[in-house]
Amino acid sequence: MDAFTPAPAAPAQGLWSALREALRGSHRDFTAGSIPRAIFVLAVPMVLEFGMESVFAVVDVFVVSRLGPDAVATVGLTESLLTLVYAVAMGVAIGAMALIARRVGEKDAERASRTAVQAIVLGVLLALPVAATGIAFARRLLGLMGGSPWVLSHGVPYMQVMMGSTLSITLLFLINAIFRGAGDAAVAMRVLWLANGLNCILAPCLVLGLGPFPRLGVVGAAVATTLGRTTGVAYQLWLLSRPGGRIRLQRRHLHIEWKTILQVLRLSGSATLQMLVGMASWVGMVRIISGFGSNAVAGYTVAIRIVTFALLPSYGLATAAATLVGQNLGAKKPERAERSVWLAAGFNSGFLLGVGLLLLAFAPGLIHLFSTDAAVVGFGVNCLRVVSLGFAFYGLGMVMTQALNGAGDTWTPTLINFACFWVLELPLAWVLSHGLGLGPLGAFFALLAAFCSVAVAGALVFRTGRWKLRYV
Repeated sequence: MDAFTPAPAAPAQGLWSALREALRGSHRDFTAGSIPRAIFVLAVPMVLEFGMESVFAVVDVFVVSRLGPDAVATVGLTESLLTLVYAVAMGVAIGAMALIARRVGEKDAERASRTAVQAIVLGVLLALPVAATGIAFARRLLGLMGGSPWVLSHGVPYMQVMMGSTLSITLLFLINAIFRGAGDAAVAMRVLWLANGLNCILAPCLVLGLGPFPRLGVVGAAVATTLGRTTGVAYQLWLLSRPGGRIRLQRRHLHIEWKTILQVLRLSGSATLQMLVGMASWVGMVRIISGFGSNAVAGYTVAIRIVTFALLPSYGLATAAATLVGQNLGAKKPERAERSVWLAAGFNSGFLLGVGLLLLAFAPGLIHLFSTDAAVVGFGVNCLRVVSLGFAFYGLGMVMTQALNGAGDTWTPTLINFACFWVLELPLAWVLSHGLGLGPLGAFFALLAAFCSVAVAGALVFRTGRWKLRYV
């Protein structure tokens, strides 16, 4: 039986059998059978995968917060710039996942493997110049972001290490997207658990100088993150070379096919623009908030890391919906693709509604875990409570935009992001915070309005059904 031959249905169809199948990896045909079970088997490892990414995001800030608000602000300013790197990595990943999922749905294993190689080549070509630019202009970039004198004095090495790891960031995103598009969600989960688990162990050791490790301060967090991600990429490449997976790279695939690269680039270009439009708005938001001082930036950084911790697992469910859309369109089953998306959207919104209520209730205690500075806590609590009001909408919006991406319609989410984040969010944030004198609280409400509008726009567009006509 090859990787594209559906496995026989298991006799037991209960929750525990589905959980075991999800965690050990499944060769089931996701274009046939129970849709809820397909969502569950795909989503569980993706939720756990992104859950570990959430842990990583929180651990870094928790450890660095021991060094004070300026150190946290260093992480926040650098991360806001790194969102541009993430945008490129995620854009290429979206394009690659859509193509891989379609080829898997068509049962074309050879073409899927060739596409995977060309996507990796494209990722390398894009990452290297970005890394060089970030290293060379780190101080100037931090200055443009409004960094304090402490940040400009101590934070430049942190940013240089993080920007220097652009290749690892890109390949980690990209190759895991290849695994997910193929339906090997459990493999992607194991990769991210290895990478981020290693970071969680190394970060406190290198930041605080525990045991035999040197005390590197804030730059230690960057070193730990880079080592973890690079290890994860090495593991990914080893997995791709082994037999038994849905995608296996062999010697005959290791050559450049410009036609395939251009096809990946066509999808990835609009997807990257989509991510840039969305993520660059975070840079604008941090710039607006930095006008109120390092305490405001630190409080915002802590709150957004907690929000990331809460949202990333549900992003796994949205990504499962994208995989199902791509594979079912490849199998010429658009109605099954549509049912999968609405079911996933309902599950995601219900889950995040509960999470949002918990964050609303326990915001002060959560922020206090990261800082005891009264000003930082005040800003962080306000941000966390305002943003958590829209969690149910975020669940819907995530699934809808990912479903459109999975169908190969990457331009529509790009236009939605531009309208909601640049036309609505940033001007509204400036008017509310500076024009009307609400301070950072005004920016937080603008963030809430933008994400709710993404959900509404995404659902309205998805209902038209035009995404079913896309071919990649």
